[in-house]
Amino acid sequence: MKYLKYIGIVLLIGGILFASAFFIKSNSKSSIVYETQNLITTTIEEKIVATGKVLPEDEVNVVPQIAGIIQEIYVEEGDEILAGDLIAKIKVVPNEQTLNSAEGRVKSAEIVMKNSKIEFNRNQGLFKKEIISEQEYNASELRYNQDMQNLSNAKSDLQIIKLGSSGGSSITNTNIRATVSGTILEIPIKEGDQVIQANTFNAGSTIATIADLNKMIFEGQVDEGEVGKLSAGMPLVVTLGAIEDKEYKAKLRLIAPKGTEVAGAIQFKIEGEVYLDDEYIVRAGYSANASIVTDKKIDVIAISEALLQYDSQTKKPYVEIETSNQKFIRKDVELGISDGVNAELLSGLAKSDKIKVWNKTEPIKRGEVDSRDDGRTKFD
Repeated sequence: MKYLKYIGIVLLIGGILFASAFFIKSNSKSSIVYETQNLITTTIEEKIVATGKVLPEDEVNVVPQIAGIIQEIYVEEGDEILAGDLIAKIKVVPNEQTLNSAEGRVKSAEIVMKNSKIEFNRNQGLFKKEIISEQEYNASELRYNQDMQNLSNAKSDLQIIKLGSSGGSSITNTNIRATVSGTILEIPIKEGDQVIQANTFNAGSTIATIADLNKMIFEGQVDEGEVGKLSAGMPLVVTLGAIEDKEYKAKLRLIAPKGTEVAGAIQFKIEGEVYLDDEYIVRAGYSANASIVTDKKIDVIAISEALLQYDSQTKKPYVEIETSNQKFIRKDVELGISDGVNAELLSGLAKSDKIKVWNKTEPIKRGEVDSRDDGRTKFD
């Protein structure tokens, strides 16, 4: 019995050791099974995507020719108008000093003209009696006519200061009319607002902004690292945030010669002429993206960018290819252009290679340095 007891203990210990060894061996094997993919043949377009908005090609600000107060507005934002249509009317409030000065000029002109008339009538009688020469008579007549014209001009100036127009004008300065045909984009004033005319030192008060919404441009920004790939005349494809599943053709017409700093990065403005159709109404200010194809390769050997890994030290791309069942080795690759999904393969792989689809659940990514392994790169 004593020997049987010892034998039982030995067998128990042996069983525990065997089970432990089996458990350790089983867990030492990776439970991850990696899928593989092959290279593909496809067409790759390398693109630059510029963000921006669509704007009317030309916007015209209508400003008054005289200062005053907005008496009435005849249009609303969004209205379609023609050149010459009445937009608003201004009530003139003359400056007291200017008014007094104009009235003074009228009185002075009246005095001069009165004296000139008396002299002309006198010279006319003397000329008939042949007391003065024809030359003297003509000179007095000329002065009289000039003084009458000066009085008329002074009265017209006074009328304009008081009412905004001379009495005989059919189109007064107080009537604000559209200078171009288009759509009213904005009316920044309201009835009762005071406005001023444009002059050398002031652009004047904007009564309305008008634009032709059938002629739109894309205005956006591109990074300084990409602007060198662009040239005027390149085709664009414009998509609008407000209109889904719709693309508009466009043509690049302007690349700014000078960049501006935006959030620490240098950006260059670009403009493209957008070709609209009648399917949708495109409004000024819609957010937009413009895709610009800078390079295109047809039927090239390519690799999915999801298969690429990058060396932590050299930052160069590589992949892992299967040599036998779930056994992989590293292969460095050289890439060409990319569309963000696939990249052109220049060298490094054969068409028959099976490329590992790596995933981020792996404890130590292939090609990374394990600090516990003296800096040596580990592969299966």
